[in-house]
Amino acid sequence: MVAKKSRLLATAFPYLQIFSAFSLTPPPQSFGNTSHKKLRWYLMAGFVCYAAGIIVLVLFVSHLNIVAIDKEVLDYKVADFTRVMGNIQKSLYSVVAIANQLNMLFNYRRLGGIYEDIANLEKDIDEASQCFGGQRQGYSFRFRLVYSVGLWLVLLMALTPRFTLMAMGPYVSWPCKILTEFIMIMQQLKSLEYCVFVLIIHELVLRLRHTILQLQEELEDCHREDMLQAICVALKRNQLLIGRIWRLTGEVGAYFTLSMTLLFLYNGLTILHMVNWAYINTFLDNDCCRYDRFWIISMLLLNLLVPCLISQHCINAYNCFPRILHKIRCISAASDFPILTRGLREYSLQMQHLKLLFTCGGLFDINLKYFGGMLVTILGYIIILIQFKIQAIAENKYKASFNISGQ
Repeated sequence: MVAKKSRLLATAFPYLQIFSAFSLTPPPQSFGNTSHKKLRWYLMAGFVCYAAGIIVLVLFVSHLNIVAIDKEVLDYKVADFTRVMGNIQKSLYSVVAIANQLNMLFNYRRLGGIYEDIANLEKDIDEASQCFGGQRQGYSFRFRLVYSVGLWLVLLMALTPRFTLMAMGPYVSWPCKILTEFIMIMQQLKSLEYCVFVLIIHELVLRLRHTILQLQEELEDCHREDMLQAICVALKRNQLLIGRIWRLTGEVGAYFTLSMTLLFLYNGLTILHMVNWAYINTFLDNDCCRYDRFWIISMLLLNLLVPCLISQHCINAYNCFPRILHKIRCISAASDFPILTRGLREYSLQMQHLKLLFTCGGLFDINLKYFGGMLVTILGYIIILIQFKIQAIAENKYKASFNISGQ
């Protein structure tokens, strides 16, 4: 199995097992060792049957939710774009689930290649760090996984039913509510699966940064030509490894393009849907879910903020390399050794051209800047939505008063 070749993947596999239980990713055991090929085929056959059952369940629950919201719209007499928005939002349950399954099917080999690239990169980075300063402390990655992914995973699974069960209203039966909770949690966990891979890339970047900082310290007290040549070799190796991380980031982005795009779309539309119903229920005295809707919206936004924040931390760590290279070039020993000077210049040019981006197929970038732009966009749509609602209420009041005066 690939985990035997990589401590990072071995640390992350318990989280990937959870995501596999929600049919978000193939079982990690299905990659790697070819000596148990028959067992792997049985495992994948079982997972395919389980994933097909999940798709049938999602389609059934989506249908029940669409029927329920149609009844609710008729009873509240708000059969305008509320019905269209609600039906689209409920239909996205099926669209997102089917898209995730198709993504796993068509990108299965790509995911296996990502696992192999991570294992090989970790091995090569560890070998490159042996001569200069050794490795970083391994527990930091485990700790960041716990508080970045594990903690938010527990909060999502615990708080989502608390705030959404009652907000579904009386038109949805309790069995359907429970199944809908499972589907909602399943879809939101896709962002945490993405975060696991970004954290692995971040750890690889931090290890390379640790190595190049050790090279800087060695160079400050180095005056021997053989040692300078060894630093040149280590610097070139570091440059090649950072290029491989850049390519790995592109592969991870390509694998998650469809899933993350639909997740951002689903959460944004759900927020608008929740605001629409919050405005409709503002005029009711028996609205019991007024504050629950606020917390649901907050959780949806936080679930988009977490991958943007983790991606931004990784980008910031990557962007430290040009500053470190500039400091190395300012050391007198480096300026007196032409081969090292040329190596630093080549490394700097590479960093200028290979910008680290976490992007969804070029549609948008996953970072804090995009998250801020998304918030502004959602706020703009909310303002437009409320304006339409106010106009509709004013027209209804005018028609009612006209009918009364006509009588």
